[in-house]
Amino acid sequence: MTTFPTGIPAQCDVLVVGSGAGGMLAANRAADLGLDAIVIEKADLYGGTSALSGGGIWIPCNRDIKQNDTPEQALAYLQACTKEHVPEARLRAYVDAAPRMMDYLHEEVAVPCRSAPAYADYMQDLPGASLGGRTMFPRLLDAKDLGEEFFRLRQPLSAGRLFGRINISIEQGGILAAREKGWRRLFLKLLADYWLDLPWRRKTRRDRRLGMGNALAGGLRLGLKRRGVPLLLGTRLVRFVVEDGRVAGAVVSRDGNEYRIMARAGVVAAAGGFEQNQKLREQFLPVPTRANWSVTPAHQNYGDAHLAGAGIGAGIAMTQYAWWCPTVRIPARNTPNVDIRAGLFSERCLPHSICVNRLGDRFANEAMSYHEFGFRMMEDNGKTSANLPCWMIFDAQYRAKSQIGGILPSPVMPDSSLPVEWWDRVLYRAASVAELARKTGIPEDRLAATIGRFNGFARTGVDEDFERGKSAYDSVYCDKKHKPNPTLGALSQGPFYAISVDLGDIGTMGGLLADEHARVIGEDGAPIAGLYAIGNCASPVTGGAYPGAGATLGAALTFGFVAANHIASTHVR
Repeated sequence: MTTFPTGIPAQCDVLVVGSGAGGMLAANRAADLGLDAIVIEKADLYGGTSALSGGGIWIPCNRDIKQNDTPEQALAYLQACTKEHVPEARLRAYVDAAPRMMDYLHEEVAVPCRSAPAYADYMQDLPGASLGGRTMFPRLLDAKDLGEEFFRLRQPLSAGRLFGRINISIEQGGILAAREKGWRRLFLKLLADYWLDLPWRRKTRRDRRLGMGNALAGGLRLGLKRRGVPLLLGTRLVRFVVEDGRVAGAVVSRDGNEYRIMARAGVVAAAGGFEQNQKLREQFLPVPTRANWSVTPAHQNYGDAHLAGAGIGAGIAMTQYAWWCPTVRIPARNTPNVDIRAGLFSERCLPHSICVNRLGDRFANEAMSYHEFGFRMMEDNGKTSANLPCWMIFDAQYRAKSQIGGILPSPVMPDSSLPVEWWDRVLYRAASVAELARKTGIPEDRLAATIGRFNGFARTGVDEDFERGKSAYDSVYCDKKHKPNPTLGALSQGPFYAISVDLGDIGTMGGLLADEHARVIGEDGAPIAGLYAIGNCASPVTGGAYPGAGATLGAALTFGFVAANHIASTHVR
């Protein structure tokens, strides 16, 4: 074992593996409880998938809605979502600790968040579902406070920024996407604030205002800086160290050398899922999928904690699940021969668009949550063998008003501005529905019949096949000015477009079996002393379900808080 480089501690109280939101929250909390913490991160940037996310945090009974929500309602909803696949004690731990964690994040770590009343829970048909408010988003953060750490923060996806540069909040994005009252003024203000920030422009083209997941990750990193918690980038978990029957640290790899970091009180695994590991995808996931369909950072989440845990006899659970999200391939504009993945989070919900399988048939309510839509893709493929991929079809009206996968509306990004080589390879275009069917290989008569039937629904405002627009969640992303149904619009104006849609994800779900204290449970059913797991490398507290926007971050942050509390309460100094 190589001697550790000078200035980097080889021992601590709490070792946190992973610098996503959950890991950094756990380290902040451990430090505040008097424990000496270290965070290691495999990548050369911190923030993980959290930094790429919308920053939503699902917190039942949070400070903004506690007068309208109850623990009993939240628990009933989670029990219905998880279908008794998750022990009640763990669900109760989430419901109890989540609002306390959020208060801690707001008041002690100084990452203020506010509730989003328009964000309804994803499964409105289940008991205890909320019509809005359980999802919270961080406020914008000024990057100058981070200093040089700003340049080590993983950048948000280009599709989530104006012109690939200007960061926005969720609220601002909603106003711009729906062209609500005042959107032009907001658009011009965002442009002016960016371009007139001359001192910052001389430094970097990156926006100083951090929003969404970048605001959350940046704020948590500021917390670590204030507490003097080291963050070691480029440091990968190799295996756990077990001494006297407890996990006492980890062997890590840095610059090709292996080192041992010992942890007196505990190790918190927060290293993400296994979605970038094609071998593990093939071993665990229920249908064939590709790692490059995921929107998570490439070459990072290989299941290192899963493999290290399995190596010491940890239980592994629920690895058949992922946080499903339909994705599309968009070639990088400025980097030849490189493709990026864009998730269709909201695009499917907007008028003048439908999704069909390769037979030309609709198979789901397109406005449902991206996770549930992924399940419908799999179900339809099981019945027809004509999904995975499917097609999203839209017309010139959609193209004029809405973006898709980072391709901005045609008034801003006209067809003539798109690379010639994209046409009929990435994005398909035709003067008629019949021609589009021929180009995509969809049966011409079936596609015409499907669009004709859907156009009838658009006129009446009632989707007789899949009830699109009926659920409160369907209205989260929609064109509120469009009548009679804000999610339904006829596909009637050419040219017509199609884009191929794969079964992507925003991470895998399953991992090290964890209990209500975030302790890892061994194959023998007993807790493994000294080892905790949170986030996507732990078995999901939500089972295979996705209760609402921010359930990924909500669970990771909450059990990071729980893990730190438990470590502090049991550590003998």
